[in-house]
Amino acid sequence: MSTIFRKGPLPRYYQLKEIMREKMRIGEWKPGDLIPSERELGEVYGISRMTARQAITELVNEGLFYREQGKGTFVSQHKITQQLIHLTGFTEDIGARGQRPGTKVLSAKMVPADEKIAQILRLEPGELIFCLQRLRLADEEPLAVEQSHLHFKGCERLLEEDLEKNSLYRLLETKYGQPLMFAEQELEAGLVSEENTLLLNVPLGSPALFTRRTTYSERDIPIEYARSVYCGSKYTFYTSLKRDQLVP
Repeated sequence: MSTIFRKGPLPRYYQLKEIMREKMRIGEWKPGDLIPSERELGEVYGISRMTARQAITELVNEGLFYREQGKGTFVSQHKITQQLIHLTGFTEDIGARGQRPGTKVLSAKMVPADEKIAQILRLEPGELIFCLQRLRLADEEPLAVEQSHLHFKGCERLLEEDLEKNSLYRLLETKYGQPLMFAEQELEAGLVSEENTLLLNVPLGSPALFTRRTTYSERDIPIEYARSVYCGSKYTFYTSLKRDQLVP
């Protein structure tokens, strides 16, 4: 058993965090396992319940644990990391990680663009656009609810496509002649709404990552505006930042 040292440079809560991380790393604690209570951890490691609570809370905030009221704290499923460097679709992204991507179409229809969507896609309000709502899965585990709004000449033909078996981005590029050049994306932290708890199979109020992405075709023409809700405990975004060097 790992030991928490009372004297030393590392705070006790931090030492406990590293002990719990190691238990997950070596597989002693597996996704879905109920971890010991604050009282039990305090007794085992000779620390206060407040110290144990701080360590657990920080790992909950990092998405490694999740709480269920009246039941306790559990180990989260392994997170999937998406790099914010290349423009990829969900199917490509999950497949590249050796997992099986899945999609359930919740709705697909032509709708009039409201003022906000029309402004983003540079349309007149009321112009018909293709609206697609999907539940995105990896190895049959729900990860995100995504709503896409698309507009291009002939976009109504997407109603005839099997968008559960085929990648939307691949269809756009190979069948509809719409090369996807770049995208602008925003991320925001929040909580899963009541509407999405059943779809994502998470407790109400679980952490969520909200994204808003506008994807452009040739000549900087916006072709898609997508809003997504990702399970914060199952998904993380990664980017690499480079600082400009000061000129002497």
